[in-house]
Amino acid sequence: MNQQKGHPIGLYLLFFTEMWERFSYYGMRAILVLFLTKQLLFDKAFASDQLYGSFTGLVYLTPLLGGYMADRYWGNRKSIIIGGLLMALGQFMLFFSGHFTSHFMMYAGLGVLVFGNGFFKPNISTMVGSLYPENDHRIDSAYTIFYMGINVGAFIAPIVCGYLGEEIAFKWGFMAAGVGMILGTLSFYLFKNKYLITPEGAQIGEQPNKANLKVGESTIAAKFDNIQMAIITLGSLAFICAFHLIAGFDWVGSVIFGCAISIPATIITDKSLNSIEKDRIWVIFCSAFFVIFFWAAFEQAGASLTYFADEQTDRSLLGFVIPASAFQSVNAAFVVIFAPVLSWLWLKLHDKGMEPPSLKKQAIGLLLLALGYLWISFGVNGLHEGVKVSMIWLIVLYLLHTFGELCLSPIGLSMVNKLAPARFASLLMGVWFLANATANKFAGMLSALYPEAGKPAKHFLGFEIANLYHFFMLFVVLAGIASGILFLLNKPFKKLMHGIK
Repeated sequence: MNQQKGHPIGLYLLFFTEMWERFSYYGMRAILVLFLTKQLLFDKAFASDQLYGSFTGLVYLTPLLGGYMADRYWGNRKSIIIGGLLMALGQFMLFFSGHFTSHFMMYAGLGVLVFGNGFFKPNISTMVGSLYPENDHRIDSAYTIFYMGINVGAFIAPIVCGYLGEEIAFKWGFMAAGVGMILGTLSFYLFKNKYLITPEGAQIGEQPNKANLKVGESTIAAKFDNIQMAIITLGSLAFICAFHLIAGFDWVGSVIFGCAISIPATIITDKSLNSIEKDRIWVIFCSAFFVIFFWAAFEQAGASLTYFADEQTDRSLLGFVIPASAFQSVNAAFVVIFAPVLSWLWLKLHDKGMEPPSLKKQAIGLLLLALGYLWISFGVNGLHEGVKVSMIWLIVLYLLHTFGELCLSPIGLSMVNKLAPARFASLLMGVWFLANATANKFAGMLSALYPEAGKPAKHFLGFEIANLYHFFMLFVVLAGIASGILFLLNKPFKKLMHGIK
């Protein structure tokens, strides 16, 4: 295969591995809040914030640990295999939670999934960029193709696991998710040596990233063993206590929000970074901040939008009632359909010198997200209690969100890969996912504001949420403002990227 025109076969191995990992995760996520509220009998607010929000937030926090271990000790490959096996174990523990209706097994299973995901997620994303020469223009396209793998799994999972979980028993949905994780890990193990190689033929991800250092360089992971470890620990504890004791957040939220401040602060003050590297890392951090608003709104799919599909949407089609969890496949189906179109479009625009820079693509993504919520706000405006709306309102929302996601998420992964110093690659990918951790916990907190009949109106920053129209308009405002500010900051950030687009 011509490496300059096509893509290396290793990309498709990573595609296949990630496809099954996402099948496992999204299969579990599709039925999680329904399992929590219908079998374990938690109320919606607790299930959304304390369980769904905390779990999905921690899922994106532990990649910092996985990035650290890969950079210093294990390398990408071993981290992926260990993470995959842990995630399979976590799914099987949820199976037993469903079998015995056990709260303990549910908490234990979610905990094992959190750590497994932490080892797996940042390392497989980092390996995509390592398949290509430095500054190869195909990298954006490669991450878009890789993102298709994520969404092939995410499309199949809610249909398979959702059907098994809602129509037979929740435990069988978790069992299917565990089997999918085993398939993905096994394929990676069997073919990694043959296909995961650099253009020069060297093995990728076999050694920890510290082995790639030049003379005189050091990793921040190495410095964590000394005084910086104490600084980051004390700084994190200070922010955690402040969020909990002053702001009143729960402990999980306080840990996530505290780390979201202290860890980036420790990285950017590392003395081994030169001025250009610091500027580029600042772009990663600032971009990650705006991405929080995207994912906090987007991740309503696993909680409030699932409640909406279950209770407020007419799901009848040709005499068959579509399971509420199956609507989580709609976004993934659109990604699979339109990701090749976007990948082709970026390449064509690049050839003509018209491709938007990464940050402008992300601002467009936020704008499309806001438009999706504006659309569904029209659908529920004036909706009376007990009246259900056509499923077209959810489908079009997911279509707009898909276009936004394709402008933002794979481009963000590619941008981190291009801007991060090679010696910090996995760790900074972990920081990128730290933004997702903050967003997912925030998403759970916002989902807890979902209005319920017979209960008092809820409030957010003085804004009353008395009905679904108010609830969805909240996301229009949050995403719309973030998009506008990011558009304005595009030129200043472009200078800080020092020639990288």
